[in-house]
Amino acid sequence: MIIDAHHHVWDLGVRDQEWITGPEMAPIRRTFTADDLAPHARAAGVVATVLVQTVTVAEETPEFLALAADSDLIAGVVGWTDLTRPGIADTLAALTELPGGKHLVGIRHQVQAEPDPQWLLRPDVCRGLAAVADAGLAYDLVVRPDQLPMCAEAAARLPQLTFVLDHLGKPPIASGDLEPWASSLRAFASLPNTVAKQSGLVTEADWASWTVAGLRPYADTALEAFGPARLMFGSDWPVSGLAATYREVVDAARALTSALSDTERAQVFAGTAGRVYGLADPGGIPTTPPARPDLL
Repeated sequence: MIIDAHHHVWDLGVRDQEWITGPEMAPIRRTFTADDLAPHARAAGVVATVLVQTVTVAEETPEFLALAADSDLIAGVVGWTDLTRPGIADTLAALTELPGGKHLVGIRHQVQAEPDPQWLLRPDVCRGLAAVADAGLAYDLVVRPDQLPMCAEAAARLPQLTFVLDHLGKPPIASGDLEPWASSLRAFASLPNTVAKQSGLVTEADWASWTVAGLRPYADTALEAFGPARLMFGSDWPVSGLAATYREVVDAARALTSALSDTERAQVFAGTAGRVYGLADPGGIPTTPPARPDLL
């Protein structure tokens, strides 16, 4: 059984997704709903998912929470709110009081688009991140490889907050380069309040010719750095559809973790996400990490 810890939905009839531009993105320039995802997820053995924000629009988070409230698949929502607002603590509290508010498990901002190379370290942002921690939420990081050192410094400054690195920090798989991404990833992983998602890898590779073998050096680096108890699987659907079907993404993740024990794989595919995001225990999935120091 699997928790898909990272997917999206969007309705172009409600609002545009301005990042979906150009002919190469045409396959995903349409509306995608939770009902579209459900048959693919169920067929792959997914019992619960985490829905992640797509745009920096305040209205999206309440919409996602309401969607989760009516879904038997979406167990958690990573939403967006302006971290720099003076009343951020009140804003987070108000979100949890909305319909579906109990499903709010994290906050994310498009840090990858911020021109300030020290954005996460700004005093107003750090105040907002501290409020996220006080609210019992995690913070998802969507960043470029060159931003990983900033992420490590932020995690060191805020040990009370769990930082979740989306897409392994977007390694340069298409070029085949490991450095400096690998060294930066290890530095981030050395901090105990960090975890990462094995997600989005197929779209960091060549969309038309990616292989499991090509993904493996990056997945192995992350496994070595974080250990299975601090890694979680995410499909990144429907963005991943640019390069692979949902089942192909799941099968690739299974292949990349084939050397792990059953207990370790259970952590990657469900336990880590369940523990970090405080999800209900769907289907009896273990959420307690194994008592092995090398995995913690």
